[in-house]
Amino acid sequence: MRNPFRSLHRTLFVSATTLVLTSAAFSAHAETRVTYKSASAGTAYYQMGVELSEAIRQGTDDAIILTLEESQGSVQNVMEVMARQGNYVFTTPPALVDQAMGGEGAFAERQNPRFQEIRGLFPIPSITMHFVLAGDDGVTDISTLEGKHLLIGRGTFGAREAARYLELFGLEESVKIADAAMGSGPDALKNGQIDGFVTASSFPSPNVIETAASMPVTLVSLTDQQIEQTGAPRQTIPGGTYPGVDKDVETTSLPVIAYTTTYMDDDTAYTLTKTFWERRDAMAEEAAWWSSISPDMLENMTGTLHPGALRYYEEAGIEVPDALR
Repeated sequence: MRNPFRSLHRTLFVSATTLVLTSAAFSAHAETRVTYKSASAGTAYYQMGVELSEAIRQGTDDAIILTLEESQGSVQNVMEVMARQGNYVFTTPPALVDQAMGGEGAFAERQNPRFQEIRGLFPIPSITMHFVLAGDDGVTDISTLEGKHLLIGRGTFGAREAARYLELFGLEESVKIADAAMGSGPDALKNGQIDGFVTASSFPSPNVIETAASMPVTLVSLTDQQIEQTGAPRQTIPGGTYPGVDKDVETTSLPVIAYTTTYMDDDTAYTLTKTFWERRDAMAEEAAWWSSISPDMLENMTGTLHPGALRYYEEAGIEVPDALR
């Protein structure tokens, strides 16, 4: 005779097992964790990571959770591709991805096949050059720097670019360079110790906002020819970004891109990219630097797009350079 209790036990066991498997599958589907590595705490780019993390969480109803990790810089971000598995997203200027893939520059002694697995997702605010002077002109040209005492900092992208531009435009002999760290720029300008400073940051730059809140400032705007001479991408700082600077400022920038690797599955890359663009306007309402982002900035990306990201761009009708496909 068939034992009804054994049959019931088997049914309950199968049902419980099914429930556990279904719950596990639902949990996996409901929450995908992504490591996001950008910059050190306290910087503008770390703050962007905080804002992006919240935007992705809200935009996916907690389906994707970005976990922020501090970083010592873009080279470290790229280097960690060698050891990272799973969903790793990092930010870097695209030139470093080129160097990593080609085994050049900082990566000449650390070549690794994993660098070939880097894939692009979307642009984030660029590092924008600001030449800031005391005065109420609002916008001026670079010849105004002649005879000025300028603080450009030491050892940073901004310091290197500033020195390069001064030489490029024949101003290196006529501009006096202050021997001080970049962080002292706003106070030194307010105290009259310098005539101006150079800072490279996403805009609105905290340094410039801090300075413009207590004194009139003027920004240097470059001509089309000068921008072409620098060989750097153009960046427009819209008029009204800073108090007293009512006209657009034409300057240059260092593009920054959010990358991942082929370890990320297509659906996660698709959802991340889609959510980023769908939440961009909401992020810009909270922090103005997101308003500088546009699909045109894909032209600055090197390497290739992640297939999941490419799927989103094609669905959205966004033009993608052939080199990224």
